[in-house]
Amino acid sequence: MTAAAPLLQVRDLEVRFRAGGIDLPGLNVPGFGARYVNAVNRVSLSVAPGETIGIVGESGCGKSTLGRAILGLVETQGGEVRFAGDPVAPRDRTSIARLRARAAMIFQDPYASLNPKLDIGEAIAEVLRVHGKAAPDAIAARVAELLRLVGLSPELARRKPHQLSGGQCQRVGIARALAIEPSLIIADECVAALDVSIQAQILNLLMELQRRMSLSLVFISHDLGVVRHLCRRVAVMYLGRIVEIGLTEDVFAAPRHPYTRALLAAVPDIDPDRALAPAQLRGEPPSPLDLPAGCPFHPRCPHAQEICARGVVPELRRTGDIRVACHFDLPPMTQQGEDP
Repeated sequence: MTAAAPLLQVRDLEVRFRAGGIDLPGLNVPGFGARYVNAVNRVSLSVAPGETIGIVGESGCGKSTLGRAILGLVETQGGEVRFAGDPVAPRDRTSIARLRARAAMIFQDPYASLNPKLDIGEAIAEVLRVHGKAAPDAIAARVAELLRLVGLSPELARRKPHQLSGGQCQRVGIARALAIEPSLIIADECVAALDVSIQAQILNLLMELQRRMSLSLVFISHDLGVVRHLCRRVAVMYLGRIVEIGLTEDVFAAPRHPYTRALLAAVPDIDPDRALAPAQLRGEPPSPLDLPAGCPFHPRCPHAQEICARGVVPELRRTGDIRVACHFDLPPMTQQGEDP
């Protein structure tokens, strides 16, 4: 049997944001030139039909920008996005509309993602009308069906967002995403703003919906425990680049990149008899406006050598079933997160 063709393909995607200065064509004036942040730096990944992939990394690593760039919510400056085999051109409204008719996003802030002036039913009905997913006389019934699907009473359709809890609002956000009958959902830190008990409910809901509807899910999070529980594969980002990607259990069991090792070593352990792992990182992340030469991670890396500081940025290469952007094959870690 051959593997299914990817539903989503991202190749060498780039997103740059202007961070001050002015454009002076043909004139080089120190201190006045425009400066840019490479928020997403030549990222490539694919998502199969029905697959769940996690994207993890520190705040500011570019993972949320990547999710928005895939759906055309931020402008890209390079690379390519393909959905179901069709290219999605950055300024082609037709191709972007075609993508958004089959792909949706769940945002981090459940209140900010809803219009406070619309009641819940109208917020969902608006999606149904824009995408033509229900006849006018069937919209109310479909709204009620979607609310039940995410575990809410249809009676809540008459309430405003401020009358609901954070967990209820996030369920409404999921219902809005499901209203277009998507093949792909990008969930951007969708449980980060919720209490732990409510997080578990939302995660269980997403897992059930993913199984029932064969959804592909891109789950963006800084919570490694949640990603391990939810995702089949995981991609680790650092300063706009993917530094490691593979099956979640493989990456968690034997991480190959020093940054991935540091992230996993920083996860608290509830066993009081186990010694704390030694600090894996040194210093602070460099400014994205002034990245170091060579591997961007080398100033913080405990394994850095001369080659790491040269002008060659390591590309993703296959090591077993994992792809890792590192010049070296590091030895496996011990249980405490140390190298033997």
